[in-house]
Amino acid sequence: MNATAWVDLPDLRTPFILVQRERLLRNIRRVASIASEAGVRLRPHVKTHKSVELAMLQREHGADGLTASKPSEAEVFVHAGFKDILVAYPVIDPERILPLLQAAQRTRACVTFIADSPQGLHALNKAAQMAGHSIPVRIKIDVGLHRCGVEPDSQALEDLARCLPACSELVFDGLVSHAGHAYACADRDGVAQVARAEQQLMHSTKERMRRYGFSDFSISVGSTPTVLASPGFEGIHEIRPGNYVFLDLTAVRLGLASHEDISLGVVTTIISANADHYIIDAGSKALTSDLGAHSSGGSGFGLAMPFSSQGKADWLPVVRLSEEHGFIRRQGGDLPVGTRLLVLPNHACPVVNLFNRMALCHPGGEPALLSIDARGKVI
Repeated sequence: MNATAWVDLPDLRTPFILVQRERLLRNIRRVASIASEAGVRLRPHVKTHKSVELAMLQREHGADGLTASKPSEAEVFVHAGFKDILVAYPVIDPERILPLLQAAQRTRACVTFIADSPQGLHALNKAAQMAGHSIPVRIKIDVGLHRCGVEPDSQALEDLARCLPACSELVFDGLVSHAGHAYACADRDGVAQVARAEQQLMHSTKERMRRYGFSDFSISVGSTPTVLASPGFEGIHEIRPGNYVFLDLTAVRLGLASHEDISLGVVTTIISANADHYIIDAGSKALTSDLGAHSSGGSGFGLAMPFSSQGKADWLPVVRLSEEHGFIRRQGGDLPVGTRLLVLPNHACPVVNLFNRMALCHPGGEPALLSIDARGKVI
């Protein structure tokens, strides 16, 4: 059997998350090598796996600090002993981050925050005053996703630069961006163009900040597609990919990975069948109805295959979901009810948040059940 083939765990009831360890390690090492060769810091985003054990594995392979989304998610990793975490989500309520600040103070961890508005800066400053110590803060720059962040050439950037000195408990720590619009690209070349544009925008923003009196600060960029497709990281100090540990069909669509690189799947069982579809026991509550990151690009809800076959020709499309059921197009097949299938998802990150644990295995080795420690931490 191929060393990276998928192996079912028949003692586990479906649906469940299955992670192929050899592929996982290969993905982790791939990005660690990119960071090392470019001389940039690797601060992976834990929102993808939400697992303390997988974060430890990333740390063993060169990760220097972590990125989290919500404060409650970051708190899980602070309590687990991680000492350097970036919360890459704007904070506008000082009370919301006090538990995290208190946990960090007890464990002597450093937590950095981002802001994209004067309200956010003032909220962080008030939280720092309440906690009794200063807080590092980075300014979020909008490089094209148009979600959060200030545009590089906007008055809003100047307003933030002028607001910072008045927030006496904040320490300016640099600029941060997320080129999530890369997920909407058609191919690897398109992603590379987005990566180059992101870096140019961040360099020009840094020059503007210098004119406002700020110097000697870092630039942090992040997204799995732009990290994998970027031709280089000149002038960049830190990268923050998340999805790279698992990858998914979105990465395949973008030309950044093959099916053989995807390390996470959902194991499911055919529970019924009709003339057109196999019906499986994994619906939107197991596979997610997300078509891809930022709702971009994907079609269908995954690809399925029986464990008895490991070839591309055997992939069957998951074409429809209800809450507890999935519909897989039969394509002339005749698999019996009770057959267990592996489904590769369009977007791995939300799938993880739908389960309490994941099974980590590799051919010939003992499987391990890993807790998804930060599941549901959305506050």
